[in-house]
Amino acid sequence: MSWLDLHMHSEVSLDGEYSPKQLAGLCHEKGLKVAALSDHNSVRGVEEMMVSCARFGIRGIPAVELDCTLDGVDLHLLGYGIDYHDSRYAELENRILSRKKENSFCAMKILRDIGIIFEEEKVLALSRNGIVVGETIAEAALADERNLNNPLLLPYRPGGERGDNPYVNFFWDFCSQGKPAYFPADYPAFEEAQQLIEDTGGISVIAHPVNTVGKNRDRIRTMVKMGVSGLEVYSSYHTAEDVTWFHQLAEELELLETMGSDFHGKTKPSVVLGGTNARLLKTNAAPGEENGPSQEERTLALLDYLLKIHATFR
Repeated sequence: MSWLDLHMHSEVSLDGEYSPKQLAGLCHEKGLKVAALSDHNSVRGVEEMMVSCARFGIRGIPAVELDCTLDGVDLHLLGYGIDYHDSRYAELENRILSRKKENSFCAMKILRDIGIIFEEEKVLALSRNGIVVGETIAEAALADERNLNNPLLLPYRPGGERGDNPYVNFFWDFCSQGKPAYFPADYPAFEEAQQLIEDTGGISVIAHPVNTVGKNRDRIRTMVKMGVSGLEVYSSYHTAEDVTWFHQLAEELELLETMGSDFHGKTKPSVVLGGTNARLLKTNAAPGEENGPSQEERTLALLDYLLKIHATFR
């Protein structure tokens, strides 16, 4: 477990479970020293998280996770050290949520048509502000007794091959880009997202790359040339092989290596706060260096340095 977790979500994200205040309390229980709330396309919870963290003696870092597109591919871009009072974040969030609300009923119809049974009213009751996401459809469908033997949902049952994080795995399998119930959500172009983070004093990091850009060196290089400062090398989704691959690429490209669990709560039950896999990297420390700075200390020191440099030359 890590004491540094730079990627987590509150109920401000449509798929998060806890309020920012509750999340700060959970961070305290897990022994975190530094935490960053990075809600999807929103900074509405940052102030509450920062204040609540301070009460527990936890350092809070203002952050956001922006959905964006590059060459037709949906990506996730983390921004750290941002000015979360900038009105452009609220404008972007409202734009995205408006399109998601328009898409909600279309997605439910497609999923019903392919054979997944659920009560629309129950899905809406689980949703926030009438905006339906794949995770809430999964929650309602898996609780519906009519689906007990539905072969489409068996993989998401306990013991099934997708049963570790059933709700979000359902989203990835049915509602993400390229899947049957996917609808574009008016995400900004990568350039726009990168510019917003930079304009508001932050630095950008590619989130859980194995799930988004994959091991696509050319795409990552392109994003770096366009301003990206780091890679989330240490992630709950990464195997030891993934961590080693992204670590080596980050060193090659001289990128900040960050760590984050992507904690959400019930939609990702196998993901825990501080579960960043920061210990998976096998290093060959020189004699006498075995007790040097931890990966958390190296990450935080470089993050702070980059933010100071960015502030100086803005």
